[in-house]
Amino acid sequence: MARSPARRWLADVTAASWTGPADIKATYAAASFLAGNRVVFNIKANDYRLIVVVEYRARSVFVRWMGTHSEYDKIDAGTV
Repeated sequence: MARSPARRWLADVTAASWTGPADIKATYAAASFLAGNRVVFNIKANDYRLIVVVEYRARSVFVRWMGTHSEYDKIDAGTV
């Protein structure tokens, strides 16, 4: 289950003050960046994927999708 790793991610994001992708990469080197300020995070040693939209100026992160790695392979991460 991804509950504990997802909670750790949430605690990191709550404490963060990201101003751009480099700030995210400093904490999450494996994060992938997509168009439209979308970021894909690997959760629980890549068992799960989390897609968010980051609004850097508003200092906000919006969760768009979370699922298993195999479920992620079936979606278009740029449109969810």
